[in-house]
Amino acid sequence: GGLLPVPVLVMIAMGLVTALILNRAYIGRAMYAIGGNEEAARLSGLRVARLKLLVYALSGLFAAVAGVVLAARLGSAQPQAAQGYELDAIAAVVIGGASLAGGVGTASGTLIGALILAVLRNGLNLLSVSAFWQQVVIGAVIALAVLLDTARRRTGTGAAAMASAGSGNRRKKAAGYA
Repeated sequence: GGLLPVPVLVMIAMGLVTALILNRAYIGRAMYAIGGNEEAARLSGLRVARLKLLVYALSGLFAAVAGVVLAARLGSAQPQAAQGYELDAIAAVVIGGASLAGGVGTASGTLIGALILAVLRNGLNLLSVSAFWQQVVIGAVIALAVLLDTARRRTGTGAAAMASAGSGNRRKKAAGYA
């Protein structure tokens, strides 16, 4: 690539595909529904088993693309080359605002989470922090993000609660109650 490295271009392309699927496609809305409450999604008429199979197939496709990019970057295909990247993937998603309870998250939030994680990891490398302690720091960041998500869900200060509260106030004002 000229201005940007090829892995960055692939990441941008995969991020756009993911955002389009999640925001514009039937399967994207179904993924949120299944992630939020699988039984409610099933009772709503979604073919949960078929959709989950499709989601796993998409996940496998994205993992295959990541494997090809990593093999190209390393110049060889080594089975243990990406060992430990699972933690980074979970951290990026959680830092990006997705809930481990399911049903919440965006592709752009995950991209932002990945960028934050890359800056954190780069900073730790520049400070000569050992790989072991880097894992500890990233684990602590995940724990903090999960704790904040749990607190947000308990208090009901999520975006959906704020949006419904805002629309409720508008309805009250329109009816002359507020």
